[in-house]
Amino acid sequence: NPTQVGWKAKMQLRHLKTLQPANDQISRITALCWSPNNRKLAAATADRVVHLFDEAGEKKDKFSTKPADAKGPKNYAVTGMAFSPDSTKLAVAQSDNIVFIYKLGLEWGEKKSICNKFLQSNAGVTCIAWPLEQPNEVVFGCTDGTVKVGILRSNKAQKLYAADFFAVSLCCGPDGRSVLSGHLDGSIYRFSFDENGPSQARIAVHTCVPTALSWGESVVAAGSDGKVVFYDVDGGVLQLFDYSGDQLAEIKEFTVSCFNPSGESVVLGAFNRLQVFNLNLQRRLWEEAGVKSVENLYSVTAMAWKPDGSRLTVGNLTGAVDTYDACLRRHRYKGKFEFTYVSPSQVIVKRLSTGTRIVLKSHFGYEVLRINIYQDQYLVAHTPETLLIGDLESCKLSEVPWRGSGTERFILDNPAVCMVYNAGELSLVEYGRNEILGSARTEHVSPHFISVRL
Repeated sequence: NPTQVGWKAKMQLRHLKTLQPANDQISRITALCWSPNNRKLAAATADRVVHLFDEAGEKKDKFSTKPADAKGPKNYAVTGMAFSPDSTKLAVAQSDNIVFIYKLGLEWGEKKSICNKFLQSNAGVTCIAWPLEQPNEVVFGCTDGTVKVGILRSNKAQKLYAADFFAVSLCCGPDGRSVLSGHLDGSIYRFSFDENGPSQARIAVHTCVPTALSWGESVVAAGSDGKVVFYDVDGGVLQLFDYSGDQLAEIKEFTVSCFNPSGESVVLGAFNRLQVFNLNLQRRLWEEAGVKSVENLYSVTAMAWKPDGSRLTVGNLTGAVDTYDACLRRHRYKGKFEFTYVSPSQVIVKRLSTGTRIVLKSHFGYEVLRINIYQDQYLVAHTPETLLIGDLESCKLSEVPWRGSGTERFILDNPAVCMVYNAGELSLVEYGRNEILGSARTEHVSPHFISVRL
């Protein structure tokens, strides 16, 4: 079936567009991040300017960052950036001991202003992350090894925990409530904003400084020794891929890593190459999915994956910003729709006539096996354990537990409810609700005999 994707499909990266050309000298991209609503990409350059691009890759705005001391020299570097969960604010970490929060707004052209700043007395800020479920708390690491949280409501920073060594990397967990930090001695710490109180632990000591650290279905860490290690959330080693032999001369070192939004594919940046790994869903093992070699890419200094999973943006040592199309495969449906499988459990459905898109995602991480569209408006997708039903006009999606026969009949006459008839049982699913409203045994499935009112 052309609408089915097996677990053996591999993530493919295809160069799509150069958003910013390379310079003739070292001028590294120091940070990249996408807004959670997919509408803005921020790129920080070596001259401390933040460039803002729209989702099509067009540069729409830019602004110069400010030193911690308004009258002081501009001799700092932007060390990291992160958008707020609501996409209206941008946190900028700087080496001159400060984090600025810029209010950008949702629309282009809105007035920019600094709404928060977190000045540290004796330590530069080296990395930053903003967990999706913590809208008022931005986390950042410092040169003295401490990891702190900036609380927007009070405009004050608090220490979460202290390691003994420089924080080199920081990333958010897939639950939106956790972070990982990597330190100069190789240690990796996990912190969680638990409902029962925060928790913190040192989970692992990596084989080298974990400059490339990220968290998806597993935790991945890599650095200058060429060893890529996948850990579980408690620090147990799941798999190790060793490139420390003859390949290290080509790779030089792994500088940054980035998971796709589903956490089932990860890309590690090195010298002139992007190394891809996929999670084999059937065997629950990570597998090498190939290398994207790019001549004159030099060292990758920043990466960011678009939240809908369709694009990977890469910044390098010479100031270039490139975007890559990222998908497992692409399929056209009846000449009217395009299905882009960005992971086994996530598909972007695009209407070709208008370009409008909706992201179809199994919130339980199940593989999307089959997709159909009825009346050019209603979307029905099957996973091994659930049924996904959506209205492309209202963009409302539902995922309900389902073990059907594969011969279900879908009655779509009601604009708010889908009626599903299977083996003598009628089930009602309201668009936008992840539960079955009700079920009844009946042979009368004609819409002339049944009405639904909510």
